[in-house]
Amino acid sequence: MDESKKEGRYRRMITQLEGLLTKTDDAVARMATIAAVLSHKFDDFFWCGFYIVNGDKLIVGPYQGPVACQVLQGSGVCLAAVNENKSMVVPDVHKFPGHIACDSRSNSEIVVPVRDTSGSIKAVLDVDSISFGSFDETDRKYLEIITAFVYAQKNG
Repeated sequence: MDESKKEGRYRRMITQLEGLLTKTDDAVARMATIAAVLSHKFDDFFWCGFYIVNGDKLIVGPYQGPVACQVLQGSGVCLAAVNENKSMVVPDVHKFPGHIACDSRSNSEIVVPVRDTSGSIKAVLDVDSISFGSFDETDRKYLEIITAFVYAQKNG
């Protein structure tokens, strides 16, 4: 998908999510809604969901896609995003040291930290694709905007 089409799709999703996420400020409910919207708007999103920080591990939260790893601990892209305190765009997961393969069909991945209102990482949004190089800086930019909705104050 070309960049202008991708940006347009993200902008429309942000408007849609702003309307959908007005009923509650519950983080899990918002994660579920975000995962559903994202997974149905992009054909490349093979797995799309959240892992919630629990001490030194991540526990699977709301997601769309095939069965996920229930617990991530020790290594992997999701934990790297938490430990490095930044979003991670991985064009080829097989070249990422310590990658955890919850599904062998996954070939590229983006992970975006989900922060509460104080800036602490409470979860990560994890999106996998069966294609190599599916994610770029446009995805990072807009997924960071979208993940900020999880802990935003209810606006309605």
